[in-house]
Amino acid sequence: MKYLCIMTNGLESELKVAELLLKIKAVKLTPSKPIEWSSGWKSPIYCDNRKILSYPEVRTYIRQQFVSLILDKFGKPDVIAGVATGGIAMGALVAQDLGVPFVYVRSSAKAHGLTNQIEGVIEEGQSVIVLEDLVSTGASSLKAVEALRNAGTSVKGMVSTFTYGFDIAVENFNNADCKLAVLSNYNSLLKQALSTQFIEEEDIKALKKWKTSPSTWGK
Repeated sequence: MKYLCIMTNGLESELKVAELLLKIKAVKLTPSKPIEWSSGWKSPIYCDNRKILSYPEVRTYIRQQFVSLILDKFGKPDVIAGVATGGIAMGALVAQDLGVPFVYVRSSAKAHGLTNQIEGVIEEGQSVIVLEDLVSTGASSLKAVEALRNAGTSVKGMVSTFTYGFDIAVENFNNADCKLAVLSNYNSLLKQALSTQFIEEEDIKALKKWKTSPSTWGK
């Protein structure tokens, strides 16, 4: 049963974030030239939200939107945890704005030194918001949640710049009992892209079809 409600700052904010991502080419829609992901999936969308960091005005707006989203949906946490590597820089900026500590979580523990998976100072019982730049299936993002819970913290939820909104992501977040709040999503991106002529009406059908079956699309 899919019951996860993906929380946002509202449609107007979703569209504004989508507009900015398209403008700085952090997101590109290329239905006629699919890109192959490392998973082997073929995709009509390319997303690299790390480009946000190179544009001060956009970076500031995204940071402010994250702060607003966190306070509105979860309340102020004890710690912000960024998912390596995409969530590190923005997570640190958000933590600074909130006046709380910051840590980051590796995909796995280091094979040398102290073998840490969580870098920084965190204490058992602290409440944590996990910050990610992009949620696709959610599998890799939720490894950070698991690591933080294993460290004895209380994960209040995850926030992300963008999500594709795949059914598998909904299932994974449900199974992990983790709430997800995002700044923008695939549906709002398509709406904004069409209204600003980043794509044509004829592209919409292919782009919508991809979301319904991303693992087999283009094969």
